[in-house]
Amino acid sequence: MTQATKLPQGWMLALLSDVTAESMNGFGKRSQDHGTPTIVLRLADIWKGAINLNSVRRIKALPGEINDYRLLPNDLLAIRVNGSPDLVGRLIRAHETDQPVLFCDHFIRLRLLVADMAPFVRYFCETPAVRRYVDQNKVCSAGQNTISQKTLGKLSLPIPPLAEQLRIATKIEELFSDLDVGVAALERVRAKLKRYRASVLNAAVTGKLTEKWRQQNPPTEPADKLLARILDERRKKWEEARRRKFGQTSKRPLETLNGSYSTPHPVDLVDLTKLPAGWCWASVDQVADVQGGIQKQPKRAPKSNAYPYLRVANVFRNRLDLSDVQSLELFGEELNRLRLQRGDLLIVEGNGSRTEIGRSAIWGGEIENCVHQNHIIRVRFTAGTPRFLNVYWNSPLSTSRIQREAASTSGLYTLSVSKVAGLPVPLPPVDEQDQIAIEVERLLSLVTFVESQVEHSLKRAARLRQAILKRAFEGKLVPQDPSDEPAAETLRRQTQAVQPRPKSAPRGRKIRAAAERAMR
Repeated sequence: MTQATKLPQGWMLALLSDVTAESMNGFGKRSQDHGTPTIVLRLADIWKGAINLNSVRRIKALPGEINDYRLLPNDLLAIRVNGSPDLVGRLIRAHETDQPVLFCDHFIRLRLLVADMAPFVRYFCETPAVRRYVDQNKVCSAGQNTISQKTLGKLSLPIPPLAEQLRIATKIEELFSDLDVGVAALERVRAKLKRYRASVLNAAVTGKLTEKWRQQNPPTEPADKLLARILDERRKKWEEARRRKFGQTSKRPLETLNGSYSTPHPVDLVDLTKLPAGWCWASVDQVADVQGGIQKQPKRAPKSNAYPYLRVANVFRNRLDLSDVQSLELFGEELNRLRLQRGDLLIVEGNGSRTEIGRSAIWGGEIENCVHQNHIIRVRFTAGTPRFLNVYWNSPLSTSRIQREAASTSGLYTLSVSKVAGLPVPLPPVDEQDQIAIEVERLLSLVTFVESQVEHSLKRAARLRQAILKRAFEGKLVPQDPSDEPAAETLRRQTQAVQPRPKSAPRGRKIRAAAERAMR
């Protein structure tokens, strides 16, 4: 809101500092042996814009500190510093408690000239205009965003008559309460859809989804025979390649040329789920070709033989973002060895988030002659439809095992070609794989549609919330009453009535020593 904005009768434009009797930062971390154990409010105690004291920390505080840093009802706490720019400058309203609650230096406490103004001021600070002001004036250093008392004090806000402020705050609370009920219902639907999605995927990869279909469609080739055939064909292809490479030139017997064949490691069946008849467990190594990617180096700057390549930023769970695909230089036979094919499963090999490790998407051949970097692992399924492998890879049965395999003591989660190759895969007959993929796509398409409707409704609720605030601070949410005392008169009278707060004793070691002496 600017000076040019026309205000309703009785309103005034003021700075936040004009309506604040006292502004101060909380205290920093320290430990001492003397004092009364007292609750200290931390960022962790803020939940959905309100103070939550279910799990609190206590420190030993001296009487002077309790007096200085105690929160009173209708005090406003502004988040002073946070790694998230969206949280900095947010206001939380203190409520009455049966024991003292102090606040740490992550907050700025604002004690208003008129305590009853607190709900109105807090709601105003949720408007887009205030969020833009904070975003433009915060300081970012070492990954932390900070707002100062001085900067907050320069925030301009419209001030209605106090009686109208109370009517506005009451109406906002009423409308927001109704909105919150609807949003909570939508959140429950979203949670149920997430559980249903997981249930569909779990049923798909354990055989429950196609149980009736399987009774009516006996397999033409059971999975154990399919696996044996795949392994036999792989061995024969390797032998043929060896013959082509060495058979015509080498004087050694062919048997000795075949001696270096590496048999895929079988799966460890310990702790694996029992599968339906006709299915079997296999290792990824047995049913797929697993390939690492190219490490980006200065020598690979695009020159005369540049090709597009995929990065972690391009691969999300069940989707690809190809809006920004970069290129690198390839050498020799690298393109033939690493060129992606339609149906390749692309797996992210490292992530700081437990839920994001191993996220995958299927390559659909969108870009010709595309390769991938070393932070993506390519899995080329040779024992059926890649869509089934993707279904399994994103199922709870797989993700939990991936997360266990990728866990590390450093806090990062990393996979490798060998780790991926050793992971187990349930292997149904090929025709059942196709049926599973069809059923999963059908069911999850419905889930996706409902999820999109829920997201649309949540966004609409957010827009409606902002529309309520906009009308409130334009003076259009509740009727004006000409008999209300104008805001300027209320603030003038209250400013004159407020006595200067006595200066607290000096903080630090001197005051602690003095207080301790007084306590003896």
